[in-house]
Amino acid sequence: MPRRGSFIQARTRWLLLGLALVFSLMLLMYLLECAPTPEGNGSLPGIAIETHGKEYYQALLQEQEEHYKNRASSLKKQIAQLKQELQEMSEKLRAAHEKKLSAANGLGHPGTKEQSNDLLEFLHSQIDKAEVVVGAKIPSEYAVIPFESFNTMKVYQLEMGLTRHPEEKPMRKDRRDELVEVIEAGLDVINNPDEEDEEQENRGSDKVLYSEADFVEGYYRTERDKGSHYELLYKKADSASYHHITLFRPFGPLMKVKVETKDLSKVIINIIVPLSGRTEAFAQFMQNYRNVCIQQDKRTYLTVVYFGDEGLSEVKEILSSIDSDSNFNNYTLIPLKEEFSRGRGLEVGAQAWDKGEVLLFFCDVDIYFTAGFLETCRLNAEPGKKVFYPVVFSLYNPAIVYANQEVPPPVEQQLVYKKDSGFWRDFGFGMTCQYRTDFLTIGGFDLEVRGWGVEDVLLYRKYLREELIVVRSPVPGLFHLWHEKHCVDELTPEQYRMCIQSKAMNEASHPHLGMLVFRDEIEAHLRKQAFRTNNEPEQ
Repeated sequence: MPRRGSFIQARTRWLLLGLALVFSLMLLMYLLECAPTPEGNGSLPGIAIETHGKEYYQALLQEQEEHYKNRASSLKKQIAQLKQELQEMSEKLRAAHEKKLSAANGLGHPGTKEQSNDLLEFLHSQIDKAEVVVGAKIPSEYAVIPFESFNTMKVYQLEMGLTRHPEEKPMRKDRRDELVEVIEAGLDVINNPDEEDEEQENRGSDKVLYSEADFVEGYYRTERDKGSHYELLYKKADSASYHHITLFRPFGPLMKVKVETKDLSKVIINIIVPLSGRTEAFAQFMQNYRNVCIQQDKRTYLTVVYFGDEGLSEVKEILSSIDSDSNFNNYTLIPLKEEFSRGRGLEVGAQAWDKGEVLLFFCDVDIYFTAGFLETCRLNAEPGKKVFYPVVFSLYNPAIVYANQEVPPPVEQQLVYKKDSGFWRDFGFGMTCQYRTDFLTIGGFDLEVRGWGVEDVLLYRKYLREELIVVRSPVPGLFHLWHEKHCVDELTPEQYRMCIQSKAMNEASHPHLGMLVFRDEIEAHLRKQAFRTNNEPEQ
């Protein structure tokens, strides 16, 4: 049996091999049969193949050419169709634009015109709600939204935080773009007045073009539920008049609110200073007064209300010296044999003026101001309409600020807007510019208040409750010079608390106060460092 199986397996192998050979032979014969027969001379097979290939590729090229012709024809049709659709769309856009213009001119569809009127009515309602043209009754000083003042070089801001400074260049892009746009919009109003503005200003044919160089200063603030309010002032160098432009942005495009021309050449400021003792401070005040008011501005009057007898002769001597040196007699000294009361002194000074209407500037003896501030005072106060409460920049104790120097620099060199040199005294309301009639109309000061503080806050609240615009803003050129404060025991608890608060804030900046608080810890650290240095082995 084994032999028979081996024989069958051998025969099977030979059979499969034979079938494979037959299949290979048939495949070879098929390939020879299907191969093209060469034409011409058999000794030049390459020429025959080349001739056949040329005809083949010519036919192929012709076929491809017809294909691309058909494709190009199809693309041309598509391009023509797209051009037609583009033309139709352009006509629709043109028709929509013409419809919009006709609606703006009152010629459009009634529905479109009504929508446009509704939008304008809404924008004007925002202006009416905001404190732009007339004042609004405000419940307290905490509800007042102060302005920030600016010019082309600086922005003076109250909200400093950790990164902002009391004075900054308008370099942040969003702020720069906003302020530049507003200044240019004001210039456009001046240089291209409409008929109503031109009639109000009586310009005639002598038209003077204004540029950015004629922009003096501006104020702006944003009421979150109404919009942004801008007050802009422009003036030619050789002119006594200012162009006052009021703009408002009711969360939309800028809108012109008011255009005025102000001539301040004849506006006199009566500067009223209540005083008791402090003759050295008064001598420094009068030096500043002579430089600014007598030599530069020349449109002021000085009223000094002096309490008590001690130091009165020195005050008279200082005034007489200024009179003889500068030929200045536009002043009044009112002596009072009473206990010092700031409100009482300012009230007496305002009542003593008997020459009609006048702009009052309530001032303290430790205030330093510039001629620019006096003009700002005139620009932001208007009888029956507007009172001005500037925010004073209060200087810190120079002994702390300049502790690394043997002697603090002169006062004029201390007048810089830096975090370490001072702060905006936004809790102080003592310096104010208002017209005498407005001051008398609201009833003046509460004369029952004695001693330090409170009386100025009460007056401020009176103005807020009247329909007067209260302009509250930090301004350049108005400084509160440092002096040591004494909080006496006779003050009421509220007055004493305010006095201590003012005294603490008046000394130094937060970092400087921190250095004083941790002085012992710092000195101990320095001693340890010195000990380690002295005991390190020499290498």
